[in-house]
Amino acid sequence: MNRLLHISRDERGTSIIEMALMLPILATFVVGMVDVSRGYSAKLLLEQAAQRSIEKAMNGKKETALFQTLKNEAMAAAEVSENAVTVRYWLECGGVSQNTSPSTMEADYGRKCPDNIAYARYVNIRIQKSFTPMFSAKMLGANADGTYTLIGESGVRVQ
Repeated sequence: MNRLLHISRDERGTSIIEMALMLPILATFVVGMVDVSRGYSAKLLLEQAAQRSIEKAMNGKKETALFQTLKNEAMAAAEVSENAVTVRYWLECGGVSQNTSPSTMEADYGRKCPDNIAYARYVNIRIQKSFTPMFSAKMLGANADGTYTLIGESGVRVQ
């Protein structure tokens, strides 16, 4: 009986048991932080690729011929396919966009505003890429297959 009382008061193995209980929770937090960090890094790379591509628009003549190469620049910088990159350019007269449809974007961009109306020309690049986390979690905005769609976007007024 004395021996049984002595064992019940012994606290030497308590810290090991507590650690064994907490280790899975801590490991989950660490893996989650690494996954979030990887996703954020991938998003930053997309934004940097869009910004580098948009810098090309700032370095040349502001014509639609220059902007046609922006899609190729963005595809190469982000290592994505052509359908993952969207390049928009438009003219605004008095704060109102003059683009009537995507098919007439180039013609609308080259138009001129009526006299005495403030005008501005803009370029915008949007890059999409799929991100697969280490551990699939079909929550918090995930796609049906457990991936996340990351978007990097940059725009600039060129005139």
